[in-house]
Amino acid sequence: MAIQHQVGRKIRAALLQLHSIAGLVLALLLSLIALTGVTMSFEDEIVDHLNAGIMQVVPRTTPALLPDELVSRLKAVPDAGKVAGITLSSNPSAAVHIRFARDEQGGRPSSLYVDPYDGRVLGVPRGEDYFAMVRRLHRWLLISGDARGWGRQITGIAALGLIAMLVSGLVLRWPRRASSVKMWLKPNLTLSGRGLHRSLHAVVGTWVLLVYLVMAITGLWYSFDWYKDSVVWLLARPHVAAVKMQLKQPRLSGRSEPAQPVWFDRAWSTLLREESGGFARVQLTLPAGPGTVMRIRSWPKDATLESERNEFRIDAVTGQLISAERYADKTLGEKAIASVLDIHRGAILGWPGKLAFMIAAALMPLFAITGVLLYASRRKLQRSAQPLHGRLVPGE
Repeated sequence: MAIQHQVGRKIRAALLQLHSIAGLVLALLLSLIALTGVTMSFEDEIVDHLNAGIMQVVPRTTPALLPDELVSRLKAVPDAGKVAGITLSSNPSAAVHIRFARDEQGGRPSSLYVDPYDGRVLGVPRGEDYFAMVRRLHRWLLISGDARGWGRQITGIAALGLIAMLVSGLVLRWPRRASSVKMWLKPNLTLSGRGLHRSLHAVVGTWVLLVYLVMAITGLWYSFDWYKDSVVWLLARPHVAAVKMQLKQPRLSGRSEPAQPVWFDRAWSTLLREESGGFARVQLTLPAGPGTVMRIRSWPKDATLESERNEFRIDAVTGQLISAERYADKTLGEKAIASVLDIHRGAILGWPGKLAFMIAAALMPLFAITGVLLYASRRKLQRSAQPLHGRLVPGE
């Protein structure tokens, strides 16, 4: 028993060391990632509210313009840039959202809302540039290269560190009366100093442990290709996984540029045939480089989540349907893959889930502060005990 007790103490000491080092190294970075996540929790609702005046038009009896005609009318707009994508709605009172490609300097012009009936520019959406900057900070820490830079690997390492802290923290705080709900969930607010810091750090950590674990596991999806590929291999059917792997490969072509300009109307006509049952909105995106295959996302009218969408790839020159991926046909695992972002931010549980995840993320600085205070006080106790006992005081 004595040997087992001694081994147990060594394991706890090692876990405490791991927990402390990871916390000290990642505290500031995790707080930054969490607080930017808080900012984006209700981004859609905030942007819609800020731009309600330019996102709606008066419905008319005349038919809406086709996508190519809308694009051609933007040529008269100064500094509009090259159109990269269009979002259209089946709602006759909804404006069309136009997005632009990056320029030679890597910048992207602000998107525009335009009237679907005459192509008149309604305005630049407020808040869009701000949230784009916050998203780059959250995902890539504003490091050059964005998704191709080192930023995503750094945030991925932070997510792995958070998982290590969650597991080690759970083991370290496991109470003697593990079946006691009070021991797990009620902080002792009558304490002060180190005792209060420890109680808040441990109990509040228990409250948000599952949320943080979900955030970290899904966050890794955006950081490491090997992780994404492994999840796809595990959850998707073999032929679906094979298609996803093929889409990641650069498309080889005997020509450096398309034989003719790529426009929207031909792909739009093909989509209307494929989506004969109707849709709520459609996003058409031109290929970023050489090629003619356009990616189109379509959201059914009964969709409640961003992930509940159908995806098509259509040759914009010939109108040929290259692939169709319908949400209703996905397996449970494939729906989970499609819903990674909704799971990551709690939207899978509706607005209460988004609120709960937002509050949990907002509490991250509390762990950083209490963790640093606990480490500092522990080091102080160790130093003061050395002259008296000639050895270090055990950890927390």
